[in-house]
Amino acid sequence: MNPHEQRFWPTRMRWRLRGAWMWPSFVALTVLDGFLLHRLSPVREGIELIPALLLATFGNLVLIGAVAPWLARRMWKRRPAADPGTPAKAQLEVLSDRIGTGLLVASVFGILAAGLANRPTIVAETDQRQRAAQELFDFVTGHGNAELRRNLEASDTIRLGEAYYRSCIPDDDRERWTCFFLDATTKRTKLIRDPSALPNRRDP
Repeated sequence: MNPHEQRFWPTRMRWRLRGAWMWPSFVALTVLDGFLLHRLSPVREGIELIPALLLATFGNLVLIGAVAPWLARRMWKRRPAADPGTPAKAQLEVLSDRIGTGLLVASVFGILAAGLANRPTIVAETDQRQRAAQELFDFVTGHGNAELRRNLEASDTIRLGEAYYRSCIPDDDRERWTCFFLDATTKRTKLIRDPSALPNRRDP
């Protein structure tokens, strides 16, 4: 090995070690992202843990595999070499690693902010759904026949709109349903009998 190569490889190794934070960060922050997506979901319906981890993995791979190298190349064209004696490729790799790590950290704060912003909506909807369920329970136990009361626990409720639900209670043979519309947009929940005996339809 000639003297130039002897200087080249230690220098390259030192630069690579300076930027070797991205992949360890990827593993740790992807798990954290998945947990946040599950516990503080930015969508009303929520996200199960495994799908949340898959989403976090895919999103972070895009960040470090496509976005970070692209940003690094653009920044590299506009900045002088940090160390003229170090191979440009090594410095570019370090820059890409650092940008990738920064993007991974930013993704955590982005998911956290989105989840916290959506939290009041989820809490409000949970309260509305609980009030609708309580109204249905009070009506059936107070005014329903024996068959309705027997099958109340088998009721099926879907959300039709903002604080607006349809709850259906099956009969004993599960062939017909007694359904109600529940409007929880106001403090006093309104219950209206649906003349249709068809069960709730759920999109596949």
